[in-house]
Amino acid sequence: AENAYTDVVMKPTAALQEALYKEMLSHIKETDVSVPYREGNYFYYSRTEEGKQYPIYCRKKGKLEAAEQVTLDLNELAKGEKFMALGAYTVSDDGKFLAYSADNTGFRQYTLRVKDLESGQLLSEQIEKTGSVVWANDGRTLFYSMEDSAKRPYRLYRHRLGMTIDDLVYEEKDELFRIFASRSRSKAYLFMGAASYTTSEWRYLPADQPEGVWKLVAPRVHKREYDVEHHGDLFYIRTNDQGRNFRLVSAPVSDPRKENWKEVVPHRPSVMLEGVECFLNHYVLLERENGVPQIRVTDFRSGQSHRAKFPEPAYTTFPAANPEWDTSLFRYNYQSLVTPSSVFDYDMDQRDSKLLKQTEVPGGYDPKQYQSERIYATAKDGVRIPISLVYKKGIKRDGDAPMHLVGYGSYGFPYPVSFSSNRLVLLDRGMVCAIAHIRGGGEMGKPWHDQGRMMHKKNTFTDFIAAAEYLVAKKYTSKERLVIEGGSAGGLLMGAVVNLRSDLFSAVILHVPFVDVINTMLDESLPLTVGEFEEWGNPKKKEEYDYIKTYCPYTNLTAKAYPSMLVKTSFNDSQVMYWEPAKYVAKLRTLKTDKRPLLLKTNMAAGHGGASGRYDHLREVAFDYAFILSELGIMQ
Repeated sequence: AENAYTDVVMKPTAALQEALYKEMLSHIKETDVSVPYREGNYFYYSRTEEGKQYPIYCRKKGKLEAAEQVTLDLNELAKGEKFMALGAYTVSDDGKFLAYSADNTGFRQYTLRVKDLESGQLLSEQIEKTGSVVWANDGRTLFYSMEDSAKRPYRLYRHRLGMTIDDLVYEEKDELFRIFASRSRSKAYLFMGAASYTTSEWRYLPADQPEGVWKLVAPRVHKREYDVEHHGDLFYIRTNDQGRNFRLVSAPVSDPRKENWKEVVPHRPSVMLEGVECFLNHYVLLERENGVPQIRVTDFRSGQSHRAKFPEPAYTTFPAANPEWDTSLFRYNYQSLVTPSSVFDYDMDQRDSKLLKQTEVPGGYDPKQYQSERIYATAKDGVRIPISLVYKKGIKRDGDAPMHLVGYGSYGFPYPVSFSSNRLVLLDRGMVCAIAHIRGGGEMGKPWHDQGRMMHKKNTFTDFIAAAEYLVAKKYTSKERLVIEGGSAGGLLMGAVVNLRSDLFSAVILHVPFVDVINTMLDESLPLTVGEFEEWGNPKKKEEYDYIKTYCPYTNLTAKAYPSMLVKTSFNDSQVMYWEPAKYVAKLRTLKTDKRPLLLKTNMAAGHGGASGRYDHLREVAFDYAFILSELGIMQ
């Protein structure tokens, strides 16, 4: 009934939806190919074909001129299915077997299969509820994690190809912890991690001894996190034992206990160490400083360090595929609000970047027509909140421009300053698009996260309001022209800020919103609940219950006027169950005093991320943008 009502209300926008869809499609190169990466004797890549919803995974042996072999065609897997998502995709060292997992409902429940790449046939393996998948060096032994009834990866199994009974290697009893497995780039070690949101520990196993005993690196210590990389006779360990932003230490593989840790890079209050990548002659530190990511390279031979240089003040960069151990090239992705996704090889010896591919944006996209900015609002406690902006050059700052403002602010996740060809349909209609980098995220390091979680969660919401007020005060937009959008924990953000300041926003889109914090966090049978006691708090503790109650969107709905609202959910969502946004809308219908639209749209064949096919996804975006634009009176 809600879907039917939404369809009726949105029917006048049908032509706008179709126009937006076609316009967004015109900015996508439908038949395209990714940059191939070398692993062993093969070059691996994926490609898309016009009219097909999903990528096709391929490889070529020895050289790029060789004949193509399709390893996995997701379009074939998706036949007869309403949803398809790939989980694991990992090839044995000899190139013979592909282990992959797929989800055909959106519930993020993956079934593991093994394909013989020489014959093209599937082996008998069909293992459900899997997570991490990693090969041992023999190419015949797999390790995989398995979920419990609350979708927590809690067991690690060893599987020999063709065997029907697998060996249980490890079981994690603490419900706060989830387990995962990986292999070092050197291919010498397998790693198994167990982690909560605040604590972790790792075990290791020589990758050529799959039947061996997993050894502990260092036992877990409450509120201490670390992770491990391998190089030679040392492990390189990223740890927050001496500060929230992490430092780098080394430890002998023969005895990596904490007593044997030696500092390599000290903790720095202004620099978050987000990751470490080891190669034969170099290691790469993934850092974040002043709200932007940095790549620092150190030569093992000379000890010399340097940072790669980037051309814009606000951007996103992250490692691309780097499976090779003995290489001087580090592959990374770079993009910004105006620069399309670009893949570079960085020569760690020569200190220069080579562009391999920039995603083509058909339809005449010219980055010089658009302006990107990084500005700062001041929160009520005096903290400066970064805001990233993009708009078409020539827009007047007189308060008349419509604005699309987004945010997230949870789990220490930095909101990426990334390119979107879809966003062009808003920019070309005179809209300013903005990202509020609020506390609870990770933009300014781990303390930024700490200041927006648990008993400080409300900073996330007041930061967002401060950002919105600043944008209005500086005449980038006005209250009547300001639209906001967020999903999942960002949907919680939307629900909280409209309760606090319903007058500040014209329209709101909430995707799969986590809006009933108290009831969800009281139900320990739900996926995520127990593990997230360390992000939101446990409402079974009175102090934490009382605090959550002051901001929980569902609990704090009141009789007043609300902005126009579109609430979206998916029937197979495993992270925010569909009934949560449904009952939020039902309660709000009984309370709101205005006549503005309140719409609930449920995708009956998807999960937390919405539709899986790229064309279906584009239809969803067109629907959302049509809602935004129509509420602002922009109908073409």
